[in-house]
Amino acid sequence: MCRSCGAIVGGGQGQCAVCGASTTSTGSPQRPRTAVDRETMRFARAVLNRPYKFTIILLIANFFIFLLMWQSSGMTTQTLWLFPAPVLLAYGAKVNSLLNEQHQWWRFVTPMFVHVGLLHLLINMYSLWIIGPYVEKLYGSAKFVVFWIVTGTAGVVASYLTVVNSDRSLGPLARFLFKTQDSASAGASGALFGLVGVLFVFGIKFRHELPEGFKRAFGTGMLPVILINLFIGYMAHGFIDNAAHLGGLISGAALAIVVGYRRPGERASLTILWQVLQIASIGVVAVSFFKVVQHFKDPLPGSLATEATQLSNDRSADFLTYAEAMNAAQEAIISAMQDNDTNNLNRAVKALDSVPHLDQEADELKERLKVLLLKAKRPNAVAAPSRQRASNKPPQEQDELTKEFVSWRKEYNQWLKTVGKNYGGLIEATPAPSEK
Repeated sequence: MCRSCGAIVGGGQGQCAVCGASTTSTGSPQRPRTAVDRETMRFARAVLNRPYKFTIILLIANFFIFLLMWQSSGMTTQTLWLFPAPVLLAYGAKVNSLLNEQHQWWRFVTPMFVHVGLLHLLINMYSLWIIGPYVEKLYGSAKFVVFWIVTGTAGVVASYLTVVNSDRSLGPLARFLFKTQDSASAGASGALFGLVGVLFVFGIKFRHELPEGFKRAFGTGMLPVILINLFIGYMAHGFIDNAAHLGGLISGAALAIVVGYRRPGERASLTILWQVLQIASIGVVAVSFFKVVQHFKDPLPGSLATEATQLSNDRSADFLTYAEAMNAAQEAIISAMQDNDTNNLNRAVKALDSVPHLDQEADELKERLKVLLLKAKRPNAVAAPSRQRASNKPPQEQDELTKEFVSWRKEYNQWLKTVGKNYGGLIEATPAPSEK
């Protein structure tokens, strides 16, 4: 953080990119500031002291919707990084078939608040935290809100227009922009590119009146950011919706060409028109998410329903295999503790090793049960008849193993009732020895 103007300074930078002040504290006397430096500081302080409340509101809204989506996905570690397609669609991701066949127009608006996973959210929200305050402080909150909604929607429209039905392979440049598959598209990056476009044109449009520090930060200073992101989009065109990025960038630049900004020293003369546009933009978002709630449980059409059904069937089959192996392992350990019958312990361990992966918590429960199985087959117990109730294990060790198993079983049953039901079924764990 710059001590002179309050702007954010990157690690290792020797001076502030906005006001030019040194960020290192040395004992040597500093050179007197020039008139340009004083003007830069005056401009920076006047602009950076303005509020940016709607940037924070957008951050909170995006994180809130992300938490709702994670809850709908079962709140597992696996779904934290990539939400299932049905969840993305339920919360308003853009899919052309739903726009064309069912006229779900709100999917032009809601995708800018929907993210496919935690990493996607963090990258976009960090970018908003860096870029958003500058735009909101320069133009005011009303214009900032309009910029965000308009450029975000423009990005979704561009994504919609670049989905093509083509059996031919596309060339390198066409693959950068066009998509042959109608997959779910979501994220705030279109609106973020819109803000970048605003700052790019802002720096060029007002270059004659901006202090030197702001000329370096905005305008042509945004070119490296734009070019690097376009290069990343070209290299990862299979995962990144470049059309949405370009749609947001171009629309943001177009808005900045025709819209003025609040100069330092000017009073906040917010016209009624911008107040109306701000309220209308917020209203469009509110109505769009109201439509999401109305259609939240609608069945998916055509190929989307087939794909979701196949995914659900696969998850249910994996869950059934997992649950059967876990219950068989519990029966084996109960027989070992109550009847001193260790014949099935090795078979239970092998069955657990072969179960499919569901999520991290399921794997942890499986590994802990394997540890209990290995404890139950320790050689300090003398073999006894299959139905003999008296165990030859030391009483203290026997009680400790029973307590560990009962504690594990409570956690496993809790997982079944919360996360397990999202895999397509609910199977109760085998009763513990103390509850038979």
